Amino acid sequence: MGNEASVKASAYDKYIDYKRFAIAVVLFAIILTLPTPRSMLDVAVEYSMGKTYVLDFFSGELFGKPYNDVEQWQALTVRAIEGCMMQGVSRKETLLKRNIKDVRKMGIEAQEAHFDRYHNLITSMEKNEVDSLLLQGRNLRLEKLSYDMLSESQRQAADKAARHIKVCIAMVAFVVACFLTEAIPLPGVAFCIGLILVFSGIVSRQQVAQLFWSDACWFIMGSLMFAAAFVKTGVDKRICLSVFRLLAKPNIRWVTAVMILVITPSASFISDHALAAIFLPIGLILYNNSLSSKVPEDKELAKLLMITIAMACNIGGFGSPSGGARNVIMMTYLEDMFGITVGYGQWILYGMPFVLIMMPVLWMTLNSRFKPKIRDLRPALETLKEDINRMGGWNRRQILAIVIFGVMLFGWITEKNLILSLTGIRLGIGVIAVAGAVAYLLTGVVNWRDYQEKVDWGVVWLYAGAIIFGRVLDETGAAYWLARSIVEGLATIGLKSGTVLLGAGSLVTAFMTNLMADGPAAASVGPIALNMAAVANPGTTLIPFMGLATACASSFAYLLVIGTPPNAIVYSSGYLEAKDFLRVGVICLILAFGLLILLSMFYWQIIGFGGMPSV
Repeated sequence: MGNEASVKASAYDKYIDYKRFAIAVVLFAIILTLPTPRSMLDVAVEYSMGKTYVLDFFSGELFGKPYNDVEQWQALTVRAIEGCMMQGVSRKETLLKRNIKDVRKMGIEAQEAHFDRYHNLITSMEKNEVDSLLLQGRNLRLEKLSYDMLSESQRQAADKAARHIKVCIAMVAFVVACFLTEAIPLPGVAFCIGLILVFSGIVSRQQVAQLFWSDACWFIMGSLMFAAAFVKTGVDKRICLSVFRLLAKPNIRWVTAVMILVITPSASFISDHALAAIFLPIGLILYNNSLSSKVPEDKELAKLLMITIAMACNIGGFGSPSGGARNVIMMTYLEDMFGITVGYGQWILYGMPFVLIMMPVLWMTLNSRFKPKIRDLRPALETLKEDINRMGGWNRRQILAIVIFGVMLFGWITEKNLILSLTGIRLGIGVIAVAGAVAYLLTGVVNWRDYQEKVDWGVVWLYAGAIIFGRVLDETGAAYWLARSIVEGLATIGLKSGTVLLGAGSLVTAFMTNLMADGPAAASVGPIALNMAAVANPGTTLIPFMGLATACASSFAYLLVIGTPPNAIVYSSGYLEAKDFLRVGVICLILAFGLLILLSMFYWQIIGFGGMPSV
């Protein structure tokens, strides 16, 4: 009994801590009972009634009648213009670049004949007329539309939308408190999110089941499955030895350095999810092979290896446009809102120095924050060599495991261009990951028992909860309200010009990206920050630099397990607690933010941007 008590429970073994859980519940209740601020009601009006008023405005201006009375092609015209406006389009030439596929991606049913009539109408209009129409529509939704303009039934809808926003803000406090205090097992928090949303009426019982699954969740599940296949076949050992065998001194400092050198630049061009899933079994092998009868456990070593993988993935994303959806989103905003084009190579010129400088910064931070008892990993590599020698040559299952993974990796890299153009179907990285996991079953590489025992299904549910959490924050307007309130609040105290504004926008983005996926975080903060930059310093480099900084800051998901898929993947190792991310994440966030500001003040200013005047 004494031995059992002396063993510290893992995160999944713990029962609820009622004192800590009470903190989360009290925060949730307090926020719900607070008066609804006017700014929240304004956002609720915009999200509940903004589209209706803008559609009527566009149909009145273009066709002289309300939206409900227009013909089909006219309805398509109005909806297409409104949809493009919401994506930041503010100029005729950009509007005309949107083809019928782009319109359909907005969820708008479009027949070719109707689309052609819409396109011809916009083409025939004067540029100033189209630009003015887009600007007036945007101003109506964001500025002029108010609660006082609504009818009684519309006010009821706006009040309901405001309540939903307040519930979401209360849920943010609840979730963050649960993650920081670990009051209940983290997968339990994911289910609490779903229950809160159903009980509050934000989503229905049918919707919540659908929202819990997404392409990102399928990827987490599929990637943990192929990691299990690597472990079952021993492929992970072969990869691990090939990566580290050339080290003259395989101590922990050199091992973490090699991890960062391999993972971080790669994350600028291929999926950070995949890199985390590949290196997770490698990190586990290094840890398990390092243990001995003298040192049967070294939690600091396990944590150091796991956190190194996640952080190396996170800091690499800003290096190129391929590093994440957030980069493409900001490139699109700059093009659509201001006509500023950032080329692929141009982005690398601005972004890669951040990645290269953060690599040694991350290495020093990690090795200063974690102090493992085992420093020399030479015995681990020697044991690994012996294990591989006992395996002999590559066998059928190992070859199949590598071939199937190679096909998956090719699919991840090409699914949104080559595969889409050949098949006309956008598969998504999650579907490809699960297809690979099924292929391992069909080829006899693994059986279901391997998946059952080696996949951390709690992490799958945890990230499913994170996805629904971020999606609802985005769809209800809660994320937009948070971002706008913080940015505008900072502006009222004088933080509204030049580098100060850029820093304020970056901090808000960094805060948001730890609560939701990086793409939605950039999408929520980006338009607000870019518009404030345009107002403060119109026509200057502050505008493109704000876009770059927002994309960079949206990769600062260093603090919470739910911040990014690599964090969730390494958490599945079972060696980490939520607070371990804070040990290194807080320092890295401060250093990364400081580096971003320094680069924007000096390096970016030196190289300038397309001849635009500097701030």
